[in-house]
Formats: sequence, structure tokens, C-alpha cells
Amino acid sequence: MDAAPLPPIPFLDLKAQQARLGPGLRARLDAVLAHGQYILGPEVAELEAKLATFCGAKHCVSVSSGTDALQIALMAEGVGRGDAVFLPAFTYTATAEVPLLLGATPVFVDVDPGSFQIDLVSLRARIAQVKQAGKLTPRAVIGVDLFGQPADWAGLRAIAAEHGLFTLDDCAQSFGAAQDGERLGKAADATATSFFPSKPLGAYGDGGALFTQSDERAALYRSLRTHGEGAQRYEVLRIGMNGRLDTMQAAVLLAKLDVFEGEIARREAIARIYDAELAGVVETPARVPGAQSAWAVYSVLLPSAARRDAARAALQAANIGNAVYYPRALHQQPAYAACHDGTALPVAESLGARILALPIHPDLSDEQALRVAATLRVAVTG
Repeated sequence: MDAAPLPPIPFLDLKAQQARLGPGLRARLDAVLAHGQYILGPEVAELEAKLATFCGAKHCVSVSSGTDALQIALMAEGVGRGDAVFLPAFTYTATAEVPLLLGATPVFVDVDPGSFQIDLVSLRARIAQVKQAGKLTPRAVIGVDLFGQPADWAGLRAIAAEHGLFTLDDCAQSFGAAQDGERLGKAADATATSFFPSKPLGAYGDGGALFTQSDERAALYRSLRTHGEGAQRYEVLRIGMNGRLDTMQAAVLLAKLDVFEGEIARREAIARIYDAELAGVVETPARVPGAQSAWAVYSVLLPSAARRDAARAALQAANIGNAVYYPRALHQQPAYAACHDGTALPVAESLGARILALPIHPDLSDEQALRVAATLRVAVTG
């Protein structure tokens, strides 16, 4: 008689989180239904204040998505045609599509093979290439805090200062992470984050936020997110967009923010289980020195594409969720072929064939994490 299949381990379990939050979540949503202020209701201002306090930033401006946060930040700086925006080649498409939407050119930079963060040596080389070519004006660098860990912001700020570049922290996957005891949110001139449901602090729909220490930038962000309005409802000072966070999503995020620090700690505990159980079996993520990760994603590296695909098949056969972030570097994607200068970025080009993401969320038990690791270990070592 065949053994009963093991219960599934989902890659992400929002249902379990919702059940755990229970009455607090429903009370927040019911309050919005009661007052009926669905656009820029009181929960939006409350959320912005609490998010700013959480990460120590002076200003938080909530917006409709992480992508819109990136776009508003670059719009406020006047980034556009003829400008070069430097960013890592191994990340989600939103980071690169926003400069293109504004008429600027994304310049792809290689990444570190262990932490997957933007490589400073490659960044310096790419800036030099652009300056030597003389066709684009270097304007900005977007550092992506990939998978939950911070980029090297001390290094990025130093390079940006040398070349007069605006620094934008794409913290979409890493809100809640810290470097040397300081939460991300003020490491760059502006910080953009996402509240997509799969993020460590996720809404039940799209959402995002911008953080800055600058009064002027914060005022611009608020104007740009609301069609470029001034102090009056129908005073249009500039071309903006419809980029507001709706009140229902703010209510969800307020309920989740109450338990967020505990969830970050739980993600760290799961990461430590994987670190211990998979050491010497696969390449586990290299920890950024002095950093606390938000562990949006825990990705390991296999020796080859064939070994990775075999490991994925074994996990799927055992009812264990998994994913690949990202199967192809951005400069290898058809949408960006025309704007890439042909420079080889070997690390970014190699990662997609070997990378594999394992379940890591606050409702994953120790027993489930051990089962994930054991299944992967058997698949790799036999």
C-alpha cells in the first residue's frame, strides 16, 4: 500500500498569517468601512508616521506600488532622456523599466556571487565606460537590497559622491532589514519599498512607500503621487500621476506592522536552520557583514542548471513549494536588449541557471524547515 503523501509546505502562506492576525486585522478593516474614507483616509497618515518611526526616517510618503515609488523618486529628480541610471543586472524588472519609462537609459551592473548585491568594482567600471563613451550623462545609481539583505550603502554613497549621482535605495524586498543596527530607510537620498503581498511587510494588494530625510523631496513626492497637485485640490503645479496608497491597504499594513518585528525574527530563525542543515550541501546565501536581513527570499545555489532542476523536481514531488528568482539577468531580457551596450556581466548571467529559492515565511515551523532541508539534501547528495 502506498504511503500517504506528506502535507504540502507552501512557498508563501498568507492564509496562515491572516488566521493568526485574526480580530486585529478585521477590526482595522471594519474601521475603514465605518468611516468610508477609502482614499487618503486617516489610516494612511497613521501608517506613514509609524513606518517612518520604525526605520528612523524623517518622512514617509505612501504610494500605490513599489514600482510607482521608484518612478516618483526619479521624476522628482528630473531624470529623463540622455541620463544614465546605474542598477544591478540581477533583480526584478521594475528597477530597470522605470528609467526607460522616463526616457533615461538603465546601465546594468554585475553583482556579487555570494550576496547577489550590486558589485562596486563593476559599478566603477560601468560609470567609467559611460563617461568615456560620452553619449549619456550619469545621473543616478539604484542599489537594490536583494532578497532581504542590504546593499553596500557606504560604498555606494562614496561612489555616488565622487560622480555627483542621486542615490535611490530599491528596498522593495528588504523593508525591516538593518545595517550596523540602523534600519534601511535613510541609507540613500531616497528609499523606495513595496508592500506587494509576498514581501516581508505585505498588503493584500499593491502598495509601496518612499522614505527621505529631505523636506523638499517629501513635498514633491506627495504632489507627484496626486497628479502634481499643489496646496489646493485643483491647483496643478507639475505633471504627476495617480499613485496614492488606498486606505484599505493602509489598514492591512497597520495590523501587520504590529507583529512585524516578531515576523522578521522568525524569518531569521528559519534562515539559521537552513544555514546549518545545508552547509556543505549547496551554496547558502553569503551574509552581508553587520547586516540583519529581512529574508524576503532564501536562495541557494546549485552546481549546475541540471542539478538545480533535479532539486526542484524533488521538492515538488515532496509537496514543497519553491521558486526561481530570477531565471535570466535583466540585460538578457528581450525588453532591454536595445538599451544594453553588450558588456558581459558574468555573475548575473550565471546565477539564473543555478539559483533556487526555498520557503521562508513567519508561519513556517521548525519541523517544516527541517523537512525542506532534508529533502533538498537527499536530492543533492543522494
